[in-house]
Amino acid sequence: IEGDGIAWLSKRRLSRDPTPTHPLVLKLASEDRAANVIYLARPCQYVSSREDSHCRNAYWSTKRFSEEVVVSMNQALDRLKMKSGAKSLHLVGYSGGAAVAVLAAARRNDVASLRTIAGNLDTEAVNLYHGVSPLTGSLNPIDFARRVAFIPQEHLTGAKDKVVPGFIADKFFEKAGGSPCVKVTQVPGASHGSGWEEIWPEISARSLVCDQG
Repeated sequence: IEGDGIAWLSKRRLSRDPTPTHPLVLKLASEDRAANVIYLARPCQYVSSREDSHCRNAYWSTKRFSEEVVVSMNQALDRLKMKSGAKSLHLVGYSGGAAVAVLAAARRNDVASLRTIAGNLDTEAVNLYHGVSPLTGSLNPIDFARRVAFIPQEHLTGAKDKVVPGFIADKFFEKAGGSPCVKVTQVPGASHGSGWEEIWPEISARSLVCDQG
């Protein structure tokens, strides 16, 4: 699940088009060795004619993790699952896409694993860290940490990430009650948007299981 893309041009200037110029998740998907891989963009990304769409800029700003966005993404997952004949899903989300992955997983019973990359797992804490206004109308994934705590999951953080620092994933782990299914891994040298492509084939090939020890 793709990140926020070009949602903002600056702290005070909203973008007119959230489509990512360098879609990291698409690159990671192309490197994924799994038999079936699906790339999911976020609402209003890759829309050719915004005038004819139902897109409103709230869906890539204050409401990007809203109830209707989560419902929409889960409907997309349902259709893709039916089309592919898959029995379960392994969700991967980057940055804001990690928030969507957690929120979607919290409403499903078919998620076999959850993996996030530089994930915005606590939108309130991230916004406070950057000194920007709260996401009015959005859900906060950390509020659902216990609901997904039984799903095998790994939250990858970049040691050099100044956009979503590593303490955000640590807070999510704590909110999940230190579940043996939840793992936080710091990646040396990785920042928010770089250092992931090189290691992704190895990381994505690892099976996620709950620690029985």
